Amino acid sequence: MNSVPFNSKLDDLSYHPVREVIKKVMKNDASKAFDIAARAQFDASPLTVGATAAAAIVETSNGTCASINNTALLKAHVKLIVDSMKEKDIPTFASGDYFCIARPSTFRGIKNEIETLHSYVDAGFQMIMNGEIGRYEGVRFIEQTNIAATANFAGNSKSDEAHFFGEDTVAEAIVVPEEIRGKIPTDYGRSKGIAWYYLGGFGIVHSDTTNARILRWTSSIS
Repeated sequence: MNSVPFNSKLDDLSYHPVREVIKKVMKNDASKAFDIAARAQFDASPLTVGATAAAAIVETSNGTCASINNTALLKAHVKLIVDSMKEKDIPTFASGDYFCIARPSTFRGIKNEIETLHSYVDAGFQMIMNGEIGRYEGVRFIEQTNIAATANFAGNSKSDEAHFFGEDTVAEAIVVPEEIRGKIPTDYGRSKGIAWYYLGGFGIVHSDTTNARILRWTSSIS
């Protein structure tokens, strides 16, 4: 839950529609809050993978990366990660693909490498609408900007954390769906407010190493 208080004077004298502006801000804030809550559960996966070179990775199964990442995420890393996911029998989605989500700068190296390998024609517009930037080695890459950059990568700025995952990752339990609520005015109608409200939570489906569905591309703290 989060809220924005305002008074009747602001509402009466404002040139802009105060309620609509606040509702828009509340919707954006709720979206970020849900992304952050879901991301925390993705981070709970015991499987991590880091780069030791431009074409080499190291995996751990205790949730703590064993290498200091000093390279950008590249095609060679994706190939190795996908091979590992397949050998772990991590199921794909109905489309037959895995997914990877990260900040835009993390995908810059991959985008530069694959832009001449794959190009969308008829499906191009729909791909953009879905936030998808491309597909490679059976992985669809999705950008997000709601989660801030990870401090572990701050030393070299070559990459940020990314999550490679198959189906059945994190579940959402909803008690009260998200909604916009208006405050009952007080102080003779002068004190008002608008809030978003939600009662529920997110939880990782498989937290054990054997059945884990998520590989977190990360780094040890440098």
